[in-house]
Amino acid sequence: MKKSLKQTLLVLIAIAMLVVAGCDDSGPMETAGEEIDEAAEEAGEQIEEAGEDIQEEAEEGKDVVDDAINQ
Repeated sequence: MKKSLKQTLLVLIAIAMLVVAGCDDSGPMETAGEEIDEAAEEAGEQIEEAGEDIQEEAEEGKDVVDDAINQ
């Protein structure tokens, strides 16, 4: 190989290694974004659980009313 081609390849490999190494570090914005994602997911789960609880309570209330009507 020609000397200039070898040097160019070495430079490209070095740049690629720096880019890959730089991607591994999570900066403050990435960390904040991940925390927001986790909080949104947790809030969604809590809302879903609350909806299920409301539905169960409504069904129980319906049963009580039905029992009172049928007596």
